Amino acid sequence: MDKYEGILKNIARYVELTEEEKEQFTSIIKVSRIKKRQFVIQPGYVCEYRNYIVKGAFRVFYLDDKGKEHTVSIGIEDWYFTDFYSYINQLPAAHFAEALEDSVILQLKYEDIEGLCAKTHGLSEYFRRITEKAFASSRSRVISNNSKTSEERYLEYAKKYPQIVNRVPQYVIASYLGISAEFLSKIRARR
Repeated sequence: MDKYEGILKNIARYVELTEEEKEQFTSIIKVSRIKKRQFVIQPGYVCEYRNYIVKGAFRVFYLDDKGKEHTVSIGIEDWYFTDFYSYINQLPAAHFAEALEDSVILQLKYEDIEGLCAKTHGLSEYFRRITEKAFASSRSRVISNNSKTSEERYLEYAKKYPQIVNRVPQYVIASYLGISAEFLSKIRARR
């Protein structure tokens, strides 16, 4: 169970599972090694997995009508990523998920999670709580984007996630914050 230590610790922050429940849970996990720049999710294909990052970094983004990239999430170790709309509704994805580094992820198939959650209250509670946290974070980001300047958003993000700011390419952070990479460079130069 060592290769599942991180995800089991993540679960333990929210709920307690029996040894049997942990074994059932780990039995459905697919371990995948992903190369830098490799896509795990692509538009037009149903997103079958919720992905937990063991090692590495990912971004989820979409392309607008003009081909411009818009990053909707960035994740590193001990974080999940997916195209939630596609995953939850089992409809074709609208987003890409790209590895920013060579990575290792644990993939949890939608049908398997739904089956386990139907019979294991602890797992159902866990996934409900982390999904609610993701939703709340998304709402907070919308408010921040509408009420703060670009510089305020960057400074807030850098303070909250210094490990990401110092690790992920600047163009990804700029895209996530809704500003140009050049403007982000100017903000960083002033600091």
